[in-house]
Amino acid sequence: MVPARHPWRWVGVVVVLVLAAQFVHGLVTNPGWDWPTFARYFTAESVIRAVGTTIVLTVLGTVLGFALGVVVALLRMSRSPLLQAVGWTYVWAFRSIPLIVQLLFWFNISYLYQRLSVGIPFGPEFYSFETVQLISPMGAAVLGLALHQAAYAAEIVRSGVISVEPGQLEAAAALGIPKGRQFRRIVLPQAMRAILPNAANEVISLFKGTSVVSVMAIGELFYQVQVIYGRNARVVALLMVATVWYIILTTLLSIGQHYVERYFAKGARR
Repeated sequence: MVPARHPWRWVGVVVVLVLAAQFVHGLVTNPGWDWPTFARYFTAESVIRAVGTTIVLTVLGTVLGFALGVVVALLRMSRSPLLQAVGWTYVWAFRSIPLIVQLLFWFNISYLYQRLSVGIPFGPEFYSFETVQLISPMGAAVLGLALHQAAYAAEIVRSGVISVEPGQLEAAAALGIPKGRQFRRIVLPQAMRAILPNAANEVISLFKGTSVVSVMAIGELFYQVQVIYGRNARVVALLMVATVWYIILTTLLSIGQHYVERYFAKGARR
């Protein structure tokens, strides 16, 4: 038997290798990349602190966003038309408005409501406070990221739950399995396999999206490198500092995603 020959495949491999070699050569020899400045600032204290702020924003936005997203998903799947409408409206509104607009809105909420109060609706107030003291720039950023994330998380959770075949629940009910156990043993493992890849993409998008809060002068990674290259004019080197940190942290998130997906895929392996 004569083995098949694929000359154009080899041509493609050679072209890719040549282009890759040219790119690496340019990175090494082009002084415009300014690697000494990159090495100087990559582990600078201010940059490390900014990386920490970026991670905090990502964690808080993810945890709060998915917690609220589960609630909104339950509203969307409710049998009550009113609750369904509330869930649908939330998703529609927060997916329609750009994240940067939402962040600036929450950052300036005190212009609309100088004070908030707790009490009986349309009745007496028991406690009131000034919104300027309650919502700091960091608080406005977390609030905006979480509310924005919740709209997408709700749809991810809802799609995962409805992907489970209803016949399995009917069979479990016929066997007398309690609803709580049906959810833990049947719905959740299968739904998680559908939820995790999309959820991981959303977390990574949120991680990179934290750079938007730089418009609120919060010292996250992208804002910090802007401050530094605003002083020393080393734009490309500082952008590479931010780029490499984003790549490193995104890679770590992807590795974590791999292991979590593998854990929930145990039941599907043959």
